[in-house]
Formats: sequence, C-alpha cells, structure tokens
Amino acid sequence: MSGTSGASQMPAHGAAEQLHADSAALASALHISLPEARREVQMLLTRAGQIDLASLLAHPERAVRAHSTPGYAQTLARRLSGEPMAYVLGEREFYGLVFEISRAVLIPRPETELLVDLALERLAAHSAAAVLELGTGSGCVAVALAKLRPAAQILATDLSPEALAVARSNARRHGVSNIAFRAGSWFDAVSGERFELVVSNPPYVARGDAHLSDGDLRFEPPVALSAGPSGLEALEAIISRAPRYLAAGGSLILEHGYDQGETVMQLLLSAGFVDVIARKDLGGIVRATVGRRP
Repeated sequence: MSGTSGASQMPAHGAAEQLHADSAALASALHISLPEARREVQMLLTRAGQIDLASLLAHPERAVRAHSTPGYAQTLARRLSGEPMAYVLGEREFYGLVFEISRAVLIPRPETELLVDLALERLAAHSAAAVLELGTGSGCVAVALAKLRPAAQILATDLSPEALAVARSNARRHGVSNIAFRAGSWFDAVSGERFELVVSNPPYVARGDAHLSDGDLRFEPPVALSAGPSGLEALEAIISRAPRYLAAGGSLILEHGYDQGETVMQLLLSAGFVDVIARKDLGGIVRATVGRRP
C-alpha cells in the first residue's frame, strides 16, 4: 500500500517541482510576480498537453507529459524572451470573444473595447446602418460589432494583406456574414461611399517614443503603432477626410493616446464636427473621442 502511495505521489511531486522552477524562471526573466508567472506556465502546459486547467491540476501525470513535449519547450522559450502571451498562444480574448492573433496585427487590449461600447450606443439593435472600421488589424472591433449588430453592414479596411488574412479568419471563426474586408490606406478603399458610423484605432504613438522599445510593443507591427513623429498623423488624416465619407448625422469614433484627448477634440471641432465628447476607459484615462457630422 505504501508503495502504491509513493508511486502515485511521484508524478505530482515532479510536476509541482517543474512548475515552480519554470514559474520562477519566467518571473525572473520578465520581472512579473510568481503567481502571474505560474498562471502563464499553466496556460502553456494546457496548450502543449491539449487539456484544460482542471485536468492539468487533477492529473499531475498529464502535466509531466505536457512538459516533455517539444511544443511546451518552444513556447516557454518564446515567452522567456519577452514575446507576448497573445502571440505565443496565437489568440486573445476581446469583448467576450476569442480572436486569432499573429505578429501581423496588434494585440487587442481591454481599453479598445471602449470603441465597441461607443459604437453600440449609436447603433440600434436592429439597425441596418453602414459601418466602416479603418485599420481593422485582427478584426476584433468589426467582428464584435458584426456579432452584436447582425443587421448592420460592416466594412473593414487595412493596408496590410497579412492583417486582413487574420481578420477574415476571425470573421469565419465567429460565423459573421455581415462584414466585408478591403485593402487600402484609410479611406482610399471606400471612394464615393458614405457611412452612418466610422470607427478606428489608428497608430497614435510618436515615432521616437521610448515605449516602442519596451515590453509587448517591441514585438508588435510598427506600422500599426506609429504613423509619424508626433503620433497624431493618422488621427489628423482620418479626421480631415471623414466628413466626405460620413452621412449627415453620422459619427466618427477614434481611439487615441492618453494625452491626446484635448488635441483630438480640437481637431474634430476644427473639421466641423459637433456634439464632440471624450470618454474614459476603465482605467479612468480619456481614451476615445467621438464627433458627429452635422
């Protein structure tokens, strides 16, 4: 009986030791807390072992097997190098949906969910409005809107063919049919068309900003982060052209940097927009500004 008990404890002991060692290494490499590192290691193990967390915790032998796979070693090495978990895992949750992510697109962030909130406030439940998203990236905003406003006709554009491939894959993944994709820079793909709503999370980080060489931003596509020396270039281009593509009474919704709210508001007012409002994200930071075409 004692022999059986010892044998049953060996996998658990070995799995726990390895989990602690990998978690400690990750915490040290990334300067994160040990509990956070432990959660990430468990995520990598569940992916490598193709099991859920409950099974991983209940069956230590499965953790041992997952740890021995080449896939686990590769993903742990990528994470130890600082590569974001979204890219290592190839997916990220956004607005309650899980999206495919690659290094061709920005990682969806919680603050960008504010764009969806603002758009939903301006789209009735059964609205068949024409909606345009500029710079769709992974398609997370457009797909979330398509899911929640199935009568709306949504068009999403991006300059990057690789990003559009990811966005199309996400549209298929979530079974939305009321969305189309086009290649082009900002409004170049929609000449002569008008929309009730235009939404965008454009690049707004200044080209020389030190944050671009720090953390997750090191791995994300530079063209999706920065459009020029001031960080305002893409916002200015969109705002100046938007009135020609918005129907009367239509709204423009823009995400921007934490310190750009006042400037974006003035740009919208100067371009003739009315009812200009700024909204804070969950962190209390002014993150999006909306203007309406008269």
